[in-house]
Amino acid sequence: MSLFTSLKRLVGLEARGDIRVHVFLKGRTGAGWYDVDQWLPLAAGATLTSLLDECDRRGLRLRELIGASPHLGQTLMINGERCPLEENLDRPLANGDEVFLLAPLAGG
Repeated sequence: MSLFTSLKRLVGLEARGDIRVHVFLKGRTGAGWYDVDQWLPLAAGATLTSLLDECDRRGLRLRELIGASPHLGQTLMINGERCPLEENLDRPLANGDEVFLLAPLAGG
């Protein structure tokens, strides 16, 4: 195994992954609180759709949560920029990108 391959494994870049994307979800969604704070490996050229697919494979329920509360798809952010899901499914992701979803809170 090469030093490069060892380093990729050490930082979480699996054999098929060339980039890592930070997925951060926080807040009340559906019946309870749902928090995710993970770096996911993806193949170079991955899109937001690819990320949703990877989240499904890992049981992170991002697609399910957005489907249950469609307004969440409008509040999705990538690197601090509002990024409505339906308009950006083909948006390419880059190494180090952060996908952030904060479910709205209400109280009184």
